[in-house]
Amino acid sequence: MAEKIIKVSISPSIAQEIVEKNIGADLVYSEINRIDGNIEYGVSIFEKYFFRASNRAALTVIFNNVNGETLVKAIATGSSQGVIFNMDWGAADDFAYSAIECLEKYSY
Repeated sequence: MAEKIIKVSISPSIAQEIVEKNIGADLVYSEINRIDGNIEYGVSIFEKYFFRASNRAALTVIFNNVNGETLVKAIATGSSQGVIFNMDWGAADDFAYSAIECLEKYSY
């Protein structure tokens, strides 16, 4: 499992749109919810095959501005190939970072 977090200067819905268009993985599920006007909370779930791990990995990206600033959290899992050894050759870390990388120019 790998987790990456970034704060960005754009709304959660815009951040979600940017990630979904630029991540280079299969979008499995997506939703965005608006609460009381400008508060947004969204989730996008992706799946991708990694040759080096010989496995498919899942990436959940959570977008929200509940505390007044847009926070994006990317959590990758399922990329290890063994029952005993949890070795994924860096695939989970790379997958989680790929979502954050799409938004780096908006970070602060």
